[in-house]
Amino acid sequence: MKKDSPYTIKDIAQELGLSPSTVSRALSGHPHISQETKDRVQEVVEKSGYRHNALASSLRNSKSNMIGLLVPRISMYFQSTVITAIQNKLHEFGYNLMVCQSNDSVEMEKELVNVLYSSRIEGLIVSPTLYTTDFSHFDIFNKSKIPLVFYDRVPKTHSAHKIVGDDYQGGYLSTKHLIEQGSRRIAHISGPLSCSIYRDRYAGFQEAMHEAGLEVEKSLVHFHELNRENALATCEKLYALGEFPNGVFACNDTTAIAVMEFAKKHGIAIPADVKIVGYSNDPRAEIIEPAITSIEQFPYEMGEQAADLMMSLILEKVNPGRNLISMTTPIELVIRKSSSLSLALTT
Repeated sequence: MKKDSPYTIKDIAQELGLSPSTVSRALSGHPHISQETKDRVQEVVEKSGYRHNALASSLRNSKSNMIGLLVPRISMYFQSTVITAIQNKLHEFGYNLMVCQSNDSVEMEKELVNVLYSSRIEGLIVSPTLYTTDFSHFDIFNKSKIPLVFYDRVPKTHSAHKIVGDDYQGGYLSTKHLIEQGSRRIAHISGPLSCSIYRDRYAGFQEAMHEAGLEVEKSLVHFHELNRENALATCEKLYALGEFPNGVFACNDTTAIAVMEFAKKHGIAIPADVKIVGYSNDPRAEIIEPAITSIEQFPYEMGEQAADLMMSLILEKVNPGRNLISMTTPIELVIRKSSSLSLALTT
């Protein structure tokens, strides 16, 4: 039954015969509180209409049980999978996640860093924008001894804990596969080189071409934001050269799908005339016809590693001292019909 005055933690504790601190931890989802106790507390909360003020609790305890996550775009398949993994892993430790997206704007990223810091988060996990080259706006976390972990897109020279994919190997294997399938004039469509992942993928592309004794033709190499509109515009430029390339390494699957769309429209057979490899193994890559060869990045595993590293830093399970932790998640080339004539001929 509801009281005339608002219920307090002390009221709930008295009703259940618990200490106020136990009730507070149950409301915060503390992992050391049994599920039975949490359920009993929740039952009284629902009956009484009590509203838990998590912010006030964090101010009293100097502990928010909240981790910040700053991503470029939530809508990206890779990022949405990472977010799910991070949230699931943090929940195991009784921590919650505050997610913000920069929309690949450096100015918005700077604003959100300050917002997250002011929100009393206990740690920040971040994948920066395509154009972030000065990472000094993140220094406020290091100076305050708040754990900071970068993943996927990471600073090359700025001191930081990092979880990265093996993008160099991804670029190398993609290009080597196209060469092994008979491609010689290979186009490379990549994101801005201000971003670490695209620098590494381009370096892997160059190495595979050099190893095979093939020229990297400047007219076949393009850098821009990897969306459908830009990809189609690049395809128009490649088509205008008079001879469309017989291989395309696209640095995301959205671009690979756009290249396929363009090729079909212009009667360019896939994979007979042009072989296509994408990146990130977006679910769309498997259901389109022909299915697209792509690089699997294992985003769920990367998200789990980022969350595990964050919790290890918060709980002081690791003490890196002056040493910074850097971990690399593997990649895998998933071969499908878009690049393999033998697979295409089996149907």
